[in-house]
Amino acid sequence: MVASVLKPADLEAVRERLMQLPEPAAHVRLRKDDWLGAVGIFLLVFLCTFPVVIPFILMRNTVPALRVSNAIAVAMLFVTGYTYGRLTGYRPVWVGVSMVVLGGVLVGLTIALGG
Repeated sequence: MVASVLKPADLEAVRERLMQLPEPAAHVRLRKDDWLGAVGIFLLVFLCTFPVVIPFILMRNTVPALRVSNAIAVAMLFVTGYTYGRLTGYRPVWVGVSMVVLGGVLVGLTIALGG
């Protein structure tokens, strides 16, 4: 698509500039920023999912643990929606409640399907 709108001279100029670029490194190494980004993503995922796992660690029966886990997840959705609403200028409570409704629908569908 890009080549169709370029004139042959423009296309040749782009090709020449691409040929002047240095060769990519033969061996790619992870840098400090890469490792810090990976640790940050790990912590973000771990800290967001661990509260939902806690009921399964503390409770012996899985069905009540699942319901408590669902309640924690829906509460986290409210907090996330509230914060999102506050940061974006929308009504925080309405955004939080809409996230709770969405989470409730998803939990209801999961229960209806046997989960």
